[in-house]
Amino acid sequence: MLQIISMMLALLAVVVVNSAADAALLTNQTTIELLNRLPMLFIPANYVFFILPFIYTLLALWVFGFSRKGKQIAQQSTLNLRTLLFIVGAALKIAWILLWQYEFFDWSIAVMTALLVTLMALYFTYPKQANNFWQRMPISCYLGWTIFAFVTNVNYILTLHEWNGWGLSNDLWTVIFLTFATAIALHFLYHYRDIPLNIMFMWAFVGIAVKNGFDALFVSSASLFLTAVIGACFVLLKNKKNTTPS
Repeated sequence: MLQIISMMLALLAVVVVNSAADAALLTNQTTIELLNRLPMLFIPANYVFFILPFIYTLLALWVFGFSRKGKQIAQQSTLNLRTLLFIVGAALKIAWILLWQYEFFDWSIAVMTALLVTLMALYFTYPKQANNFWQRMPISCYLGWTIFAFVTNVNYILTLHEWNGWGLSNDLWTVIFLTFATAIALHFLYHYRDIPLNIMFMWAFVGIAVKNGFDALFVSSASLFLTAVIGACFVLLKNKKNTTPS
């Protein structure tokens, strides 16, 4: 019970701080307004960010069933580790929001890196293909979104410091980042059969296409193409599973 209360309070703190940032209660600008301040191509349409309440709801349900369901499939030491990692992750998420809101952007990437490492450690406390709801699925969604947010954060820092791209165009670098993100997503799909994590990338990629539209057609086309690639891999993986002899 103490574990559930601790994690629920940590999650509630994240939701409160995130909501305050989105309502411009911390500073005069929302998180999305700060993100849109620079001319970035690796950025989705604003509606994409409304996935966060859904992710937080999944995490709340996961926390609610943590002790009852978790004890059936994991040892107490593993549950203790997951509790610790979840709370540390919540603290890092809050730290990132505050650093972003007060425009300590360079520090924010360091905290985002620590958050990503923490969530990956939490993710890997589960067996390789433990992807049902009461196991890793909510964590998968959170991790997938955080990986995408990390790549976006990196793009923001590079744009902020006017990185010259080593002579390559902004459009081409955006497609390179999209391809890199797709490779990460497909790694988790192939090795961990993690569809929820990949859906986060698909959701974000479509949002990038919507945001850029015909103004950056190369980027929009690449976003939709890579979304289709991930979707095609879903089908191929399913067919492979169905044809594998038992």
